[in-house]
Amino acid sequence: MSGKLKRFDAYAKTLEDFRIRTTSGGFVTIISSIIIFVLVMMELKYFLTKDVVQVLFVDTSRQEKMNITIDIKFPVLPCSYLTVDAMDVSGDTQTDIIHTLYKTRLDLNGNILQDTVVKVALQPLPKIKNDSLETTTTAAAPVSDCESCYGAESAVHKCCPTCDDVKAAYRVKGWSFDPIGVQQCVREGKTVGMSNSDDGSLPVNEGCRLHGHLEVNKVAGNFHIAPGQSFEQHHVHVHSLRNIRLNMLNTTHYVDELTFGETFPNQINPLSNTKQIVNSHDNGAVLYHYYVKIVPSAYVFLNQTQIITNQYSVTKHKKIINNIFDSSDHQLPGTFFTYEISAIMVKFVEQKRSLAQFLTSLCAIVGGVFTVSSLIDAFIYRGSCILHKKLELGKAT
Repeated sequence: MSGKLKRFDAYAKTLEDFRIRTTSGGFVTIISSIIIFVLVMMELKYFLTKDVVQVLFVDTSRQEKMNITIDIKFPVLPCSYLTVDAMDVSGDTQTDIIHTLYKTRLDLNGNILQDTVVKVALQPLPKIKNDSLETTTTAAAPVSDCESCYGAESAVHKCCPTCDDVKAAYRVKGWSFDPIGVQQCVREGKTVGMSNSDDGSLPVNEGCRLHGHLEVNKVAGNFHIAPGQSFEQHHVHVHSLRNIRLNMLNTTHYVDELTFGETFPNQINPLSNTKQIVNSHDNGAVLYHYYVKIVPSAYVFLNQTQIITNQYSVTKHKKIINNIFDSSDHQLPGTFFTYEISAIMVKFVEQKRSLAQFLTSLCAIVGGVFTVSSLIDAFIYRGSCILHKKLELGKAT
C-alpha cells in the first residue's frame, strides 16, 4: 500500500546532497516571508471588520414626523434680526411643530455673550388684511411681576414679562413689532443692531448661533432663517424689515451641523462643517438657497437593532439682491432650505465577513508569494550560472 501511494506524490523530494543553497536564495526567502506576514495581517484586519451591504427598495413606511438637527452661526447678524419660519408643502406655516430651537448671542469672535439662551417661537403667522402693516406707539412699562404688553393685551396675553411675550401679543393683534423702546427687549439685549435710520450710527457688534431641533411632518417643505418679522399677507409669506439696517444685512453663515434624523456609522452630511461667506464686492444683500433631496435610510447593526433615519444630497444657489424693496423681485436675503422626500429607501445591513473567503485569501497570499519568489530565485540563480560560465571562458581564452 505504501508503494502504491508513492505514485501519487506530487511533491517529489530531492536528495539533500543535490540541494544548492545560495545567498540570493536566502535574501529572496526573507523578503518573501516579510511580504507574506504583512499581507496576512492586512487580510486579518479586513476580516475582523464588518461588511455593510446596501439594499434599495421602495419606501412604504409611514413615518409621520422627521427630526431636523440645526446648528448654524451667523457671525455678524444679531439674534434680534433673525426670524425662523417653517412651512410644509401646502405653503401654510405648521402650527403643531414640536421643537427645541434656541438662539445664543455671540460676539464678533464667536464667544457667547450671555449664559442664557432664548427659545425661538414658531407660531402661526398673523394674517394682515390691510396692504400696509399697522404700527403702534410704545411706552415704557414699569418693572413689575405683570409687565405691560404695550397696548396689545388680550385674553391670551394679559401680561408680557419677556420680549418674546410682547412680540407674540403683537402677532395676535396683527401689528408690526418694533423692539426700540420696549423695556423687556432692552433688558434682554434684543434691540442690538436695531435703528430707525440707515445712517450707520449704531454699530452691529454681535453674531448669533441658532441651534436645536425641529420635528416636522415628513412631507416636502422648507424652513428659512431670514431678517425681519414674518407675516402672512394675502396668503403670501412676507417679512417686515422695519427698523433693520439694510446696509448691514450680511448673511455670512457657518453650518456646523445639519442632519435629518439620527446619524449612523460613516454617514456623510454634505452641509455639516461648511461655510458661506459674503464677499466684499457683493453689492447688496445675499440670498442663499439650499435645495435638499432627502433619502430615507435604515441602518441594521449586527445585533439586529436598527436606526430609521435619512441621508441627503444638496444643491446650493446664491443670489445677490441689489434692491430689497423692488416690487418685481419678491426675494428676501437670508438662508433658505427647501427639502423633498425621495420615494426610494436605502437599507444598510452589517454582516460578518465570510471565514471561507478569509481562508481562501490566505492560501492565495501564501501560494502566490511563494510561487513568485521561486521564479525570481530561479531567474537569479540561472543568470548567475550563465555569467559565471562566460567569465570562465574569458579567462581560458
